Amino acid sequence: MKARKYLFAAGGTGGHINPALAVAGYIRQREPQAEFLFVGTPDRMEARLIPAAGYAFETIEISGLSRRKSLSALRHNARVLLQLQRSGARAKKIIRDFAPDAVLGFGGYVSGPVLRAAAKLGVPTAIHESNAFPGVANKALARLADAVMITEEDARTHFRPKNPCILTGMPIRGELLAADPAVSRFELGIADNMPLVFSMGGSLGARVLNLAVTEMLASKYAARDCAFLHSAGNEEACEGIRSALLTRGVDAEKEPLITLCAYVDEMARVLSAADVVICRAGASSLNEFQALGKASILVPAPQLAENHQYHNAMALVKRGAAVILEEKDLTGESLTQAVDALLSDPAKRCEIGENAKKTAVLDASERIYQVIQQIVRK
Repeated sequence: MKARKYLFAAGGTGGHINPALAVAGYIRQREPQAEFLFVGTPDRMEARLIPAAGYAFETIEISGLSRRKSLSALRHNARVLLQLQRSGARAKKIIRDFAPDAVLGFGGYVSGPVLRAAAKLGVPTAIHESNAFPGVANKALARLADAVMITEEDARTHFRPKNPCILTGMPIRGELLAADPAVSRFELGIADNMPLVFSMGGSLGARVLNLAVTEMLASKYAARDCAFLHSAGNEEACEGIRSALLTRGVDAEKEPLITLCAYVDEMARVLSAADVVICRAGASSLNEFQALGKASILVPAPQLAENHQYHNAMALVKRGAAVILEEKDLTGESLTQAVDALLSDPAKRCEIGENAKKTAVLDASERIYQVIQQIVRK
């Protein structure tokens, strides 16, 4: 069999890029001779992450329309309309030059023109939807794609696809599944009888979540009934939390039960060691919590398109697999109360974690691979 070529369209956020990279890596294991090309935008995180992962990368300039009513928004939207006109031709050229056996869309604005161009050119196509409530672009692409893969069963009712949706789950990085919690806790210096609360605001941080965590750390400091590790999202936010805690009489630099950092490089170690996780409700993060069976307190970001993080969170909450704390209700006090409720009830915490694990799909990469093979064989 000749070496196959796979074209991936993904961009904008880690929730789109990382699953695409995970699938490409899995295909590479199964088909060492396969060729890969990723398409993304030139000024978002894919332009750094994808080449760093060793994949060829082409760019298309495209962005989303602004919903604001201002002169700057009108100018932005005029540029977007021009980009849309040019993006189709650019996508067709990339596809014709690379001649892929399949085109796979994992989300981001760039997926639209690439998948539409591929469908027009008769190239087999598939899209992967990571959220429980799909975005407008993927709902439109579902009518064209040969396969629509979903992470959450709840997403199925929102599509009108050419072919029935296929539940594949979200690809999980192998190092997460392989992490040993006992070893991770030892490496982090966490005592066996000390619960670890891990909080993060996402790759770009989250100011409102950082503020609530700061208040929680200040109020929980005296209790010393758990250890905290917080990822602030960037160095400036991290320093801001340290300074705010100092004004409250808490020196995080000298407190062994508090660890503050801008980013978490060893996510497998930290996540496997955690007893409670506090974070936004991005699909990629949620699927990692599910796979590891972690009790989580989810704070959906309400400003994102279609309020999709709320729907992601509720897909777990209604199954008893997570706790939700909406941003409008988020304060240091409410977050502290939510954490205390889980720390004081180990049985409840364990039940939530077990329910989360029941919802996880641990062989998502293999499922996705099989779907891709089916559309290529057709």
